[in-house]
Formats: sequence, C-alpha cells, structure tokens
Amino acid sequence: MITHIVFFKLADPTRENVEETALLLRSMEGEIPLLRHLEAGVDVIRSARSYDVALVTKFDSLEDLQAYQVHPYHADTVVPHVRSVSESIVTVDYES
Repeated sequence: MITHIVFFKLADPTRENVEETALLLRSMEGEIPLLRHLEAGVDVIRSARSYDVALVTKFDSLEDLQAYQVHPYHADTVVPHVRSVSESIVTVDYES
C-alpha cells in the first residue's frame, strides 16, 4: 500500500477558505475509485509553523497513485483550486 500525504498552507487562511479547501479534498471520495482511504483535516493548533489543511490518501500501489495524479476529477477540479489558494504545498509518499 502507498500512503500519500499532502499539506497545504493557504495564502489567505480564513476559516471559509480553509473549510472550502478541505471540503473539496473530501469530495474526491466516491469520485476516484482508486482511493482506498481518504481523510482531509483542518489544523487546530494554528501555530506559525502549521499548515492549514492536510490530506491523507492510500492506494493499493504506486501505479494507482500515479493514475490518481492524472484522474480528471483530481487533475481538472482539485489541483487547480488548491494551487490557486495555496502559498505552499508539501507532500510525502511512502510504502505502508
């Protein structure tokens, strides 16, 4: 299994923007069959080093993760939004 974790630091981290982004990330569940697990959460600490939103997804294989990257819902709906609202995005992918 492959775990894919992404952190988003929003350029304008208002409660509305943070919640909208988390909601959009959660909307991938049911839209992308390759996803074995999805959770998106909003940071509750809000320290200077915190990111605003976290995404944790799991896939059966590295090939499934790669197919997810180009899936139309992810590539055409989710990615344009998160890129437009984020000042920084970091990710870690590992075998789990």
